[in-house]
Amino acid sequence: MFKFLGHIGVIGCTLGGYVLNNGHMAVLWQPFEFVIIFGSACMAFLIANSPHAVKQTLADIKSIYKKDKYAKPEYLELLSMLYLVFKTARAKGWLALEQHIENPHESEIFKKFPVFYSDHHAITFFCDYMRLISLGAEKPHEIEALMDEEIETQREGRNHTSHAVQTMADGMPALGIVAAVLGVIHTMGSITEPPEVLGHLIGGALVGTFLGVWLSYGFIAPIASAIKERNDTELKYYLCMKTSVLAFLQGAAPQVAIEFGRKILMHDTQPTFLEVEEATQNVTA
Repeated sequence: MFKFLGHIGVIGCTLGGYVLNNGHMAVLWQPFEFVIIFGSACMAFLIANSPHAVKQTLADIKSIYKKDKYAKPEYLELLSMLYLVFKTARAKGWLALEQHIENPHESEIFKKFPVFYSDHHAITFFCDYMRLISLGAEKPHEIEALMDEEIETQREGRNHTSHAVQTMADGMPALGIVAAVLGVIHTMGSITEPPEVLGHLIGGALVGTFLGVWLSYGFIAPIASAIKERNDTELKYYLCMKTSVLAFLQGAAPQVAIEFGRKILMHDTQPTFLEVEEATQNVTA
């Protein structure tokens, strides 16, 4: 909702200020300038990126207009899941977790947590490290280094789309100049026309520069920033798992281990200690 309001605000403030300054809206209607700038930018985007990256970019752009993937309820569920897994491992040993780790989509433990259970990447990430630990990889610094590498690889992959959109935004002012130059060339070819006709042609040419800068800084660049922010926020889900797993591996009790994970969350998504305690009690019950 806020992003739609932002788009409307950019349009309203720009065009509203122009009209209040006695500007003529008809001069701004230059569809061919828009085709040159935005069309060329989109085609350059296709040249610079693979089909997979293009599809992922479209999906990421669509996702920024939806609610956050992970909010407080999702993190509360994640911490409850971690607590139950750690408690099972502490009480019954890693052998009791083997069937859940090897076949997570048939696990009765994971089925209790629908958001985590339906997230293929998250459940794979968690079970892979649980499997490593159960096989004897119990040195926390080694597990931490491997987790950091995997999360950083995910970050680079996720941020490719925001970087691609930002590159598109960076090029649009230059394409605006291209459109303006083509407009001037068109104007020079009509130099024998009367002043009112030449004035309209020159105004249309200058609209190209305006459109390039306006589309770049008013729309495309903010969309790139929103994609990056959303992707970085979603990685907190993995960092929460990482922190809790490492704390448990170092000997912390299940309740203490998930407290480590809770503490790294952002304040707007962080459950309180009492909320986590109540949730874990309900899970064990």
